[in-house]
Amino acid sequence: MTRNDPTPLTLRVADPRDRDVIAEFNVRLAAESEGKQLEPQVVRSGVEHALADPARGTYYLAECDGQVVGQTLITREWSDWRDGWFWWIQSVYVHPDHRGRGVYRALHEHVEREARSRGDVCGLRLYVDEHNRRAIETYVRLGMSSSGYLIYETDWSDAISPTSNDPRPT
Repeated sequence: MTRNDPTPLTLRVADPRDRDVIAEFNVRLAAESEGKQLEPQVVRSGVEHALADPARGTYYLAECDGQVVGQTLITREWSDWRDGWFWWIQSVYVHPDHRGRGVYRALHEHVEREARSRGDVCGLRLYVDEHNRRAIETYVRLGMSSSGYLIYETDWSDAISPTSNDPRPT
């Protein structure tokens, strides 16, 4: 199988047995895309809480030959302007050995079909680091566009620290 060959995938909702691989992927995601070092115990606990409580989010996984090779987390935001839910796409990660083979496209299209079938979801949203060109290009190819909103935050957690391999320009 070459890098651009589609990967035969099974898509499914995660369950508690997937905690460790999801946590590992989240730690890798932060390091690779934002140069941030996450505390593995904090991430594992956060994943565990999400898996135990669907109101916190739903992880969708892509498997190839019984191994998890990609993931995304969907959280929900109520829009009173639209009288519907936005599904936020978060924690997107595809294992490096499976990138460029349609794993994220399959996850995205699966989530979009699921959202459209509900009748009360008004759209999909995500945020992406402004320097993550590859991800931005992928999202545009999938029909997404910039909303014009900027994200601001106040983070009290102290769970994230920058690493020396931050890929973003300073």
